[in-house]
Amino acid sequence: MARRPTPPGTPERTGPGHLADLVRKAVPPMHPAGLPFVAAPLAVALVGRRRPWLRRAGLAAAAASATFFRHPHRVPPNRPGVVVAPADGEVALVDTAVPPAELGLGDRPLPRVSIFLSVLDVHVQRTPVSGVVREVQYQRGSFKSADLPEASAVNERNSMVIDTESGEQVVVVQIAGLLARRIVCDAAPGDRITIGDTYGLIRFGSRVDTYFPAGTELLVNSGQRTIGGETVLAVLPSAGS
Repeated sequence: MARRPTPPGTPERTGPGHLADLVRKAVPPMHPAGLPFVAAPLAVALVGRRRPWLRRAGLAAAAASATFFRHPHRVPPNRPGVVVAPADGEVALVDTAVPPAELGLGDRPLPRVSIFLSVLDVHVQRTPVSGVVREVQYQRGSFKSADLPEASAVNERNSMVIDTESGEQVVVVQIAGLLARRIVCDAAPGDRITIGDTYGLIRFGSRVDTYFPAGTELLVNSGQRTIGGETVLAVLPSAGS
């Protein structure tokens, strides 16, 4: 869900409508996957409304779930050839590695950026480039802490290969973490996707790896914070040709 700038000439809203717009911009909407996790504790709070401790616990759990599943608007850059962060979080690795074996992309190491998501980060994933989904592969595995280097190879994961508009391939991998037990991917082979679009979700605590074509210029360092759909991770080789 990427937000576009207001077109020139659009009349400015005032009064209650303007206030409502400000509230919507300040309070992120919630991803639909979070609805059951909010509805259940709200039902508990309603049923236990005569028991203050139960009502408070239900409301607190509902608020925590709504916060976890928040889905803020993002505005991706329009510079050709850039790859944006697929997730909010902290850059854990900037290195080269072989893409997941199930994709059959060979054993040649490619540039990679790994982003670790804590339980406090936004957990929706966004498409790092525009293009067409070539392949989506789900691989069962372990649930080790997602900040460990070996998590890319042994943890449960969902990999997506994207053919960019310039004819290159970018791979983005959702990796389950220590607490994560569910990976959601709404993209399918053949889908045409746009940079910054929301395509998936991991709950609760995870990691997202992005693999780039050889010759890609990486622009981030380990320890840097990223904003999904906005932070530029790299520039593809085609951008310099």
